[in-house]
Amino acid sequence: MNKLLIVDDDKELLTMLRSYFEMKHYEIMTAENGAEALQKLKTPPNIILLDINMPQMDGLELCRLIRDKVSCPILFLTAKVEEDDKVNGLLSGGDDYITKPFSLKELEARITAHLKREQRRSNWSEYHFQGELAIDYAAKTVQIGDDHLDLTKAEYRLIAFLSANPGIVFDKERIYEKVCGYDAEGDSRVVTELVRRIRNKFSELTETEYIETVWGMGYRWIK
Repeated sequence: MNKLLIVDDDKELLTMLRSYFEMKHYEIMTAENGAEALQKLKTPPNIILLDINMPQMDGLELCRLIRDKVSCPILFLTAKVEEDDKVNGLLSGGDDYITKPFSLKELEARITAHLKREQRRSNWSEYHFQGELAIDYAAKTVQIGDDHLDLTKAEYRLIAFLSANPGIVFDKERIYEKVCGYDAEGDSRVVTELVRRIRNKFSELTETEYIETVWGMGYRWIK
């Protein structure tokens, strides 16, 4: 049974989500603030639903605090709809973003998609070697020479996706769908920022270019 941690200061929403997902055979943990969520994380969940707009410690701050301590997907629940909010949420370590009010069926679909993707990745034990670069898909690490890159989850996913399909051009919407979540519409800026950050981290360790911009089309991993 999958464990779902829901963090939101809206008690009515917590009650509704608990009722719905218990009917779907999830084990539910709830927290009304960041401090309570940290206590609940002593029992590792399989997925976290996290509200952004909470008092004292907002969801972005909590996500940054726990991202290195939990490997499960984190989905933001929020009333914010500005593109900058979406970019900041995903780049802080979140895996997906759904705005309130939302459809319970859509939320369930997103949760199911993320859990299935995590299961597929847990069974993936291949390596990718390219010169001084080594990607361990099972351990989810990227290494250049003796140095490991300090990557966010989204940065690693982008590298893993493109490197597993070398030479193929993917548009930003397709990359976003594979890397960041369920709904790719209108999130090309996230991919642009991720690529910029990855290139900067690569450039600190090597002069080799791994991700190529194909103008007007998207990006591809250089063979």
